[in-house]
Amino acid sequence: MTQDARDQEHSNSDQSNPGQPDSAPSDKAEQPDSAHQSEVGDNEDLAAAFLRETEVVEEAVEDGKKIRRRGIYLLPNLFTTSALFAGFFAVVAGINGEFTSAAVAIFIAMVLDGLDGRVARMTNTQSEFGAEYDSLADMVSFGMAPALVAFTWILQDIGKTGWVVAFLYVACAALRLARFNVQIGSVDKKWFIGLPSPSAAALVAASVWTFHSFDADAFGFKLLMLVVVAAAGVLMVSNIRYYSFKDLDFKKPVPFVVLLAIVLAFVLISVEPSVMLLLLFGTYVASGPVLAVMRKAKTSR
Repeated sequence: MTQDARDQEHSNSDQSNPGQPDSAPSDKAEQPDSAHQSEVGDNEDLAAAFLRETEVVEEAVEDGKKIRRRGIYLLPNLFTTSALFAGFFAVVAGINGEFTSAAVAIFIAMVLDGLDGRVARMTNTQSEFGAEYDSLADMVSFGMAPALVAFTWILQDIGKTGWVVAFLYVACAALRLARFNVQIGSVDKKWFIGLPSPSAAALVAASVWTFHSFDADAFGFKLLMLVVVAAAGVLMVSNIRYYSFKDLDFKKPVPFVVLLAIVLAFVLISVEPSVMLLLLFGTYVASGPVLAVMRKAKTSR
């Protein structure tokens, strides 16, 4: 083949494959885009799988029909989470020796615990998840926190007896909450069976708040707190009935004197909060055994 023929063949080959050299870079440019799209798709699949696997699904009855409900109600569970945080803060404050802050945190948890259920009922957002979450939060705020605060303040000075009594309180709180959960719907809502755990925690917290500024080395204070913590624990698992105040209807009109009494109560509590709260919850705790004795004496006649 002559040189001219070879040149002509090469020219024809270039003309028959126009743009072929440019196609390779184009394919290489498309590969990163497809890889990026694949990676995005995989991430979306992982996110969807994570949401699907971690979603809360519970059975509920609405309009007489059983349905499967996904997700949780945010508003009442925010109150429960806030109560849980207050209980945890009380534990940390007690460990650091800040007993006033610890006691106040327990009372804040008590207020928040009373609000979450009412908010759920008012907004029709009750759920099994919320009930279980509330019970676990109560165990921290009204079981662990009061026992640890009392133990770090004075019970640890008593030795083995101190931590045994603190554990007794924690165990009784757990048993009280477990019994309450299985008795829902089977007992009269007007009464609690056993001392409610928030009231027991309030009694212990008010005692620590009132007495921690005194001479904690005195044997009398050690013995007093030993009795208070042990009695609060035992009363929680007792069969003594306590008024629940759940039959009060806040939507109905009340006499004007009731509002005056509430204002007076706020004034008295603000003057000396620790002492007044101790008297208030001490009276409530004592009301159960006193009423039980009165009922028994009345039936024995």
